[in-house]
Amino acid sequence: MALTALLSVSDKTGIVEFASALHQLGVRLLSTGGTAKLLADSGLPVTEVAEVTQFPEMLDGRVKTLHPKVHGGLLARRDLPAHMAALKEHGIATIDLLVVNLYPFEATVAKPGCTLADAIENIDIGGPAMVRSAAKNWKDVGVLTSADQYEAVLAELKAQGKLSDKLRFALSVAAFNRIAQYDGAISDYLSSVNFEAEKLSETYVPERSQFPGQSNGHFIKVQDLRYGENSHQSAAWYRDLHPAPGSLALGVQLQGKELSYNNIADADAAWECVKSFKLPACVIVKHANPCGVAVGASALEAYGKAFQTDPTSAFGGIIALNRTVDGAAAQKISQQFVEVLMAPDFTPEALEVFKAKANVRLMKIALPAGGDTPWKQGRNAIDAKRVGSGLLLQTADNHELQLPDVKVVTIKQPTQEEIQDLLFAWKVAKYVKSNAIVFCKGGMTMGVGAGQMSRLDSARIASIKAQAAGLSLQNTVVASDAFFPFRDGLDVVVDAGATCVAQPGGSMRDQEVIDAANERGVAMVFTGVRHFRH
Repeated sequence: MALTALLSVSDKTGIVEFASALHQLGVRLLSTGGTAKLLADSGLPVTEVAEVTQFPEMLDGRVKTLHPKVHGGLLARRDLPAHMAALKEHGIATIDLLVVNLYPFEATVAKPGCTLADAIENIDIGGPAMVRSAAKNWKDVGVLTSADQYEAVLAELKAQGKLSDKLRFALSVAAFNRIAQYDGAISDYLSSVNFEAEKLSETYVPERSQFPGQSNGHFIKVQDLRYGENSHQSAAWYRDLHPAPGSLALGVQLQGKELSYNNIADADAAWECVKSFKLPACVIVKHANPCGVAVGASALEAYGKAFQTDPTSAFGGIIALNRTVDGAAAQKISQQFVEVLMAPDFTPEALEVFKAKANVRLMKIALPAGGDTPWKQGRNAIDAKRVGSGLLLQTADNHELQLPDVKVVTIKQPTQEEIQDLLFAWKVAKYVKSNAIVFCKGGMTMGVGAGQMSRLDSARIASIKAQAAGLSLQNTVVASDAFFPFRDGLDVVVDAGATCVAQPGGSMRDQEVIDAANERGVAMVFTGVRHFRH
């Protein structure tokens, strides 16, 4: 008996070619509305669903496939005589393939100025219903919800005249995933709408909350991991349904051992930091904190300067560069033990160098093109943190300090060189765990104090790190991710050698700290923005 396929698609990419191939394989074609017209105009023999159901499309196409002759044909189990007898009694033919993609709800609501009426009209009803029916009956029906599935289906039909259980099940899983994504998008949109009945009209564009009444995140598994943060924990890595260009999730591993949970967490910290620099830059991360950051004329120079900050911590670290790694940079980096090396690209010479270091994980990640949205910049728009039986959501800290934002609050004015180093130090401090104190000079970190309960301790640790690395903190600048609540923190960094300090300001004792800076003869600027990172 010839197979029957029902095709009803919103996105018609490749549908004519797919339907033509099905026809050549002897598959009977059923279709609806615009899809049926397109296939008929292309010279394919197609039967309208309305002809099968003996019921016309109605309500502007809202009702066309919600009929027993459609759902009976999809849901009937071929291995149950009672089901097949019921089909025969009611004159219902089986449907073996269903090809459906849904109304473009996500694309519609993503458009600026989308009206509530347009959003509602693009909620598909018949499509998801058919997909669920076919996916439930996966043993007998193959359901296709994306054009990228056409090739695999045709290959099996041509080879064996039917679909394997394995492929039908995979198609069913993909179908239910798609329905979950679709319904989640509808829920996200509708529960974000600040509904105002008095404004209701066909042209009503509702205001929307950034945080919907229900959050329906959708993530796709990239890979299972050997273990989590510790060996007794299990883990897996998931990516966004639609990853931003230039984000870690789109990286390609060129060589090396499988990435671990901690590798991925540290790699993300390094990559997010390094791609924020326009000059050639290198970031070395250890345990989620930058332990060395620098800019230079080349990848080689940037790496050399970053490594100087803390060679001890750099051992077994994660390295990210925002320029192509060439042979010279590869030779230098290969002299240290590195877990992961990330860059936009690697020259053939660099790849050849690392062949001798087979365990080093090389990750190639394209830099984002940039733009006016976090997505275009390759960044998350929303950050999440799991808490007991709950989830904290916040807009991501994507603030970039600009020179006009800097307010000098002391008698002494910073030099142009100090201003540039302050902007650099402030950018680094944003990626250091709070409490963060970062000493910088000449486009490189000179000492980093991170993650302490006391800002004083972070300042002291930064000084100790610099001393251990043989670096002088004389005439350095310092960035503090939050305000100095007392003058003691300022005194510690000035005693270490700092001549210029950046902090957000906003403390009840700001004037006390400003007076201390004037007393010590150093420059201080307020940024007006705090960068806690927990």
